[in-house]
Amino acid sequence: MKITTWNVNSLNVRLPQVQNWLADHQPDVLVLQELKLDQDKFPAAALHMMGWHSVWSGQKTYNGVAIISRSEPQDVHVGLPTLPDDPQRRLIAATVNGVRVINVYCVNGEALDSPKFLYKEQWFAALTEFVRDEMTRHEKLVLLGDFNIAPADADCYDPEKWHEKIHCSSIERQWFKNLLDLGLTDSLRQIHPEGAFYTWFDYRGAMFQRKLGLRIDHQLISPALSAVLKDVYVDLDARAQERPSDHAPVVAEFDL
Repeated sequence: MKITTWNVNSLNVRLPQVQNWLADHQPDVLVLQELKLDQDKFPAAALHMMGWHSVWSGQKTYNGVAIISRSEPQDVHVGLPTLPDDPQRRLIAATVNGVRVINVYCVNGEALDSPKFLYKEQWFAALTEFVRDEMTRHEKLVLLGDFNIAPADADCYDPEKWHEKIHCSSIERQWFKNLLDLGLTDSLRQIHPEGAFYTWFDYRGAMFQRKLGLRIDHQLISPALSAVLKDVYVDLDARAQERPSDHAPVVAEFDL
């Protein structure tokens, strides 16, 4: 089973890239973040013509998440129960082929002294409680998406420059660890304990060409999936296309 996460930074702009990626790579599940389109603008019909099912939670200009899969998603859930009034569309979950897929576009936070950082803290606390509950009901579970956290210095091209800055602060890394402490495993580090595997490259400063990025897109997996994990890789070819997203897809393959 092949499961992929990709922050596409506007599906309206990058639908052809997504369609080509689906055709070329044939994943069982592809989750997307930053759709940046209204609920009624999602290209479900175009994807269905290609043989794909979709569930999504859209939002114009910002946010938006989707799950695209060969098999029809079941038991779909949107949003965080402990943040019922949150207007931002950042989470969608569904069960696909017996695997609980939780797709997240986590809060950026802007800066540690920004009011948006408090929202990030509240959002991660709510996410942790949601995942804790989901794990009691789903043995095979993957929490994946854009976390906006680089969990270790090895996940940052310049740890000294980013020290205690947004994405790389100690408190954010603790929130990431809180998720792992639920019993989840960082799938990429299970396969590749060491080395740089960046998933986001700033558009400015030719950062992709210079191979300077952050690893902020992740797939965290339950023990049942960890036991059958075969491979995890970052598809940098997608980031090298014309008019690319600033994120690259992260692909995990399981012996399921």
